[in-house]
Amino acid sequence: MAASASALLPLDGRVALVTGGSRGIGREVCAHLASLGARVVINYASNSANADAFAADLNSRHHPNTAVAVRADVSNESAVRALFDRAEEAFGSAPHIVVACAGLLESKYPSLADTTAEDFDAMFAVNVRGTFLVCREAANRFAAPGGRIVTFSSSILGTLLPGYAAYTATNGAVEAMTKILAKELGGVGGKGATANVVAPGPVRTELFMAGKDEAFVKKVEERSMGRIAETTDVAPVVAFLVSDAAAWVNGQVIRVNGGFA
Repeated sequence: MAASASALLPLDGRVALVTGGSRGIGREVCAHLASLGARVVINYASNSANADAFAADLNSRHHPNTAVAVRADVSNESAVRALFDRAEEAFGSAPHIVVACAGLLESKYPSLADTTAEDFDAMFAVNVRGTFLVCREAANRFAAPGGRIVTFSSSILGTLLPGYAAYTATNGAVEAMTKILAKELGGVGGKGATANVVAPGPVRTELFMAGKDEAFVKKVEERSMGRIAETTDVAPVVAFLVSDAAAWVNGQVIRVNGGFA
């Protein structure tokens, strides 16, 4: 009976912290991990009503203490530390699973020559500094072996499209940083934890669709098995990487893009 329950809820007893967890891919990741038994910390940046409603929905669908929404700016060092403190307060444990999903993309898609320093800094603050701070906190909080970190990049690194110079640069930084972290966590003297990257192609989210016209979307569909991905195409990959089944997967970049790149 216990083995059967474990198979149905493989993440039972584990705490998962997901940044950018109230919208887009992060939201679907939270919902999917909760369905597998995890207690979920939904980090968000600004929309409290949306995040709180999502947490309430997960609590009504699963255990009453399944989810909590926590506001934090991931680019702020003290805010990230407080985010992890809140996770421990809510569930009595440091997170076993950390998914750094918060991201920023300039929807005007300027050329490098037209990219402002302010927009460049804003993307690096969230995408790179935010990921660094969250990963560093996770690495220092993991107590028992088996911790899981998943960061997010993008398959844009395989296409190098004009208009994405700064955003693509943030992805490259995240991938390099995560691969090094994987060696540090899993090597001799490490904590037996893993760190991997999920790099989706085009996914039907508010972040991706902003500023896109139908002609662009059509071209994407032609390169991606005839459609644009849904968030439900990505979340199961994250779930695998944070599961026991992926204990020997470390320092990898998983491109979930339907052949786009």
